[in-house]
Amino acid sequence: MTDLNILPNLDNVRRRLAGAFHAHWRLFLIEGVVMMALGLLAIAIPEVASLAITIFIGWLFFIGGIFRTVSLLQHRSMPGFGWSLATALLAIVLGLVLLLRPIAGVLTLTLALVAFFILEGVSAILLAAEHRRHLPSWGWVLFSGLVDLLLAFLIWDGWPSSADWAIGLLVGINMVFLGLSLIMTALAARTMAPENR
Repeated sequence: MTDLNILPNLDNVRRRLAGAFHAHWRLFLIEGVVMMALGLLAIAIPEVASLAITIFIGWLFFIGGIFRTVSLLQHRSMPGFGWSLATALLAIVLGLVLLLRPIAGVLTLTLALVAFFILEGVSAILLAAEHRRHLPSWGWVLFSGLVDLLLAFLIWDGWPSSADWAIGLLVGINMVFLGLSLIMTALAARTMAPENR
């Protein structure tokens, strides 16, 4: 297959993507406004937000580990059963530790947050570069990725003394900028031409 055969399919995908953005721009707008509101709340009370995030993640690990364990026990003949069961049980234990000792868990989660912001920042920058021809608001997505990388540096630079407030504050800032990029994407998508069928 030559590159010339791929181009019509690529144009079709672009038209469908533009149509999907246009059809759902209100959902992007609502999500952006909610993200910004929650982000501003987390910025206002970062210590409480840090603790809430730690407890939430603890519940995710705990419940996810239980479901994974139950699922694995029904498929004991599956290859790698022992290792999979060990990781599921580890998730349960980690969840319990975060739920029972959330303040101690904040330090570890702060380092995990650094890794998250680095990955999210790099992926947002790559996404912006990939869609710069198709999405008028690509600059906002790029800006959001750069902010993520800056936040990762700020957390790392102040660790461990800033761990008690860093998670809540920086997740709040991230949510504000993510919300802003969603709002700008929604406003740009509103003016996109719907898909021609």
